[in-house]
Amino acid sequence: MAADKNAEMETILKLQRDAFVAARPEALDRRRDRIKRAIALLKDHSEVLCQAMNEDFGNRSVDQSMITDIVSSVNFGKYCLKHMGAWSKPEKRKVTFPLGLLGAKAEVRYEPKGVVGIMSPWNFPVQLTFNPLMQILAAGNRAMVKPSEFTEATSALMDKLVSEYFEQDEVAVITGSPEVAQAFSSLQFDHLLFTGSTATGRKVMEAAGKNLVPVTLELGGKSPVILGRSADLEKAGERIAMGKMMNAGQICLAPDYMIVPEEKEEAAIAGVQLGVHNQYPTLLDNDDYASVVTDRHFDRLQGLVADAKEKGAEVIEVNPAEEDFSNSNSRKMPLTILRNVNDDMQAMQEEIFGPVLPVKTYKDVDEAIDYVNQNDRPLGLYYFGQSTGEQERVLQKTISGGVTVNDVIFHISMDDLPFGGVGPSGIGSYHGPEGFKEFSHARSVYSQPKMDIAKIAGFKPPYGKATKKAIATQLK
Repeated sequence: MAADKNAEMETILKLQRDAFVAARPEALDRRRDRIKRAIALLKDHSEVLCQAMNEDFGNRSVDQSMITDIVSSVNFGKYCLKHMGAWSKPEKRKVTFPLGLLGAKAEVRYEPKGVVGIMSPWNFPVQLTFNPLMQILAAGNRAMVKPSEFTEATSALMDKLVSEYFEQDEVAVITGSPEVAQAFSSLQFDHLLFTGSTATGRKVMEAAGKNLVPVTLELGGKSPVILGRSADLEKAGERIAMGKMMNAGQICLAPDYMIVPEEKEEAAIAGVQLGVHNQYPTLLDNDDYASVVTDRHFDRLQGLVADAKEKGAEVIEVNPAEEDFSNSNSRKMPLTILRNVNDDMQAMQEEIFGPVLPVKTYKDVDEAIDYVNQNDRPLGLYYFGQSTGEQERVLQKTISGGVTVNDVIFHISMDDLPFGGVGPSGIGSYHGPEGFKEFSHARSVYSQPKMDIAKIAGFKPPYGKATKKAIATQLK
């Protein structure tokens, strides 16, 4: 069976590459048509896609899925349609003096790469497939998609719908096990995009590297929230609670831990608790609050809390209606705040990816900055406060993939901003004009004038006085 799947993927890859080559040069209208079909797929089948996601999670708000997976992807497709004409125009570049005076010209053409592989995750299975797909199509590429096996119903539905809206030589979906994903990452793509954990990203990059396939890795990490002394703790708490509770914290950009002034720790925690109470008065029978995706992920989160408690952390469950979670099989977990944490705890060593929020304290904001800098560079960084000086100090002294000030996560929703990580939190980015360039080949084109430039410049053998004069001139 595995051999059959490998053969199928190789066949589709060849089909797409042959079609790509045969179609060149392809008009922008063909690219626009593909994006419009992707938008139509999402609009026409939004409800069944949201129901599939709900089925895969056990419980996931249809309204949330509409916002995060359907609307965001549709709007990003519209953004690509609006800007792709400008993105695709050649850029004029300056030529070395005095060649421009003699008629030389230089430009960069942003050309499609060919066939791009997309390995999408389970946490936002539609958004993190179709968002990059829109930009990959805008750049003129074909695409093969390997969605997550954890969201089996959604992956199967995307496979079915894509085959209805696209020819196999345009976009194809490959479903299957982790072994299929491993084989997929080893294909000779022209570019490969992976969204997922840092550990798996390393394996994907290693597999792609054997074929020298360029990669974009959208990973994760421990995105910190730094609360300044000037922060409005009630407003900050509500926004942090929203970011940490959405999708039950199963977001690569979810605030991973909070670091607060030591004298404001209790007030900061109270702000988050109040935010939870206001947004989620109940949890177990609340359709707005998602379940943890699988038993394995749920057990891992429970293990993080148990490990922290064993090592001295204070565990605070934010359970507004005082519901009994012990008798539930819904895989729902209340927001669990951890105080008095240290770096020996697993919760401070790995990305949490769930509704667990460690809290650290600082005497001076430079302690918070130093702590962030001592660890891997995160995908997101969040600062709350009204001091522009302190805000700039935090931004200038830290490095992260992106930043949201006085809120969390929102920078990914800005279509015109590049989204990506740095180091262990990712390589490369999409969204914005940078995403178009990510999935394009920047091809340099230099046009030489009729006259013999090399001879005039003294660069052509036999070398002599003209050569020495040219060298001396260049070294002035």
